[in-house]
Amino acid sequence: MDECRHRTLRSGYNANVHESNCNSLRFDWTRQEIAELYHLPLPELLFRAQQVHREFHPANEVQMCRLLSIKTGGCPEDCAYCPQSAHYQTGVERQSLMPTGEIVAAAEKAKAEGATRFCMGAAWRQAPNGQEFESVVESVRVVAKMGMEVCCTLGMLTDAQAQQLKEAGLTAYNHNLDTSPEFYGNIISTRTYEERLQTIAAVRRAGVTVCCGGILGMGESDADRAGLLHQLASLNPHPESVPINMLVRAEGTPLAHQNDLDPLVMVRTIATARIVMPRSRVRLAAGRTQMSREAMLLCFLAGANSIFYGEKLLTTPNPEPDDDAELLRDLGLSPMKQAVHAGD
Repeated sequence: MDECRHRTLRSGYNANVHESNCNSLRFDWTRQEIAELYHLPLPELLFRAQQVHREFHPANEVQMCRLLSIKTGGCPEDCAYCPQSAHYQTGVERQSLMPTGEIVAAAEKAKAEGATRFCMGAAWRQAPNGQEFESVVESVRVVAKMGMEVCCTLGMLTDAQAQQLKEAGLTAYNHNLDTSPEFYGNIISTRTYEERLQTIAAVRRAGVTVCCGGILGMGESDADRAGLLHQLASLNPHPESVPINMLVRAEGTPLAHQNDLDPLVMVRTIATARIVMPRSRVRLAAGRTQMSREAMLLCFLAGANSIFYGEKLLTTPNPEPDDDAELLRDLGLSPMKQAVHAGD
């Protein structure tokens, strides 16, 4: 093990981050190193993560993001966690693509409530060509002119589609890896891991930043969580945003009766993500309705500096905006006013 890598594990700082030491971020983390960090005594792990967090981000600032389902249900994918899959009977009503006017109205409301990032999600396996895609591009164009960061998650993209979105003003594209390559086949059979990586590569080629993370609580092991983080930390550059989700169990899906996830698993995963991807915004995403205030505080202490707010995330519940405002106020955290790093 080289000296930089040794110092990273010993001190908790990503030693390669500091220009005075090694001149660059690290993209060569091994699974073993990540697993060693993940399994540190929790107080030590949190201490190290908070050191890294303060080195690269304002200590008490949280980005407020709003996520809107612009096309709901009827997805041909068989993701075992998803209530929008056409493979399962979940009670989610299929809805066609929202018109641009309705999307813009939602974005204006989100901005007025303090959001600096507006995310649009459509239940597609592959973003379609034609009128529907042109409508999404127009929505991106209008929202971008409002001065907000604009993110989309539309399924797989071609290079041409990614370029169109970029030219319209898209800030970021979300395409999660969900879990480790080894566990992935237990969750999804209709899209390969490699196809996910290909979409991320298309987004990068277009010059759009990447939002990419995963879901915890689907039956995966600690080794799978380390495997997911290893995949993310090996991307060069690292994803600018890393959403860490807790499974929200939906009736009718194969994971509806999955066991509860210990919230400390979320804390450990966020802390490890913060250390190995120090410049990324780590988002405490879905599942917050299942967490206590104390558990969410630990996630922020671990380095989370972004949340989705609003009463619903696509089709799953989320804390009420007033509850989030009270939580942040009680914790002494402030909503981010604007992007610190262009394109994050």
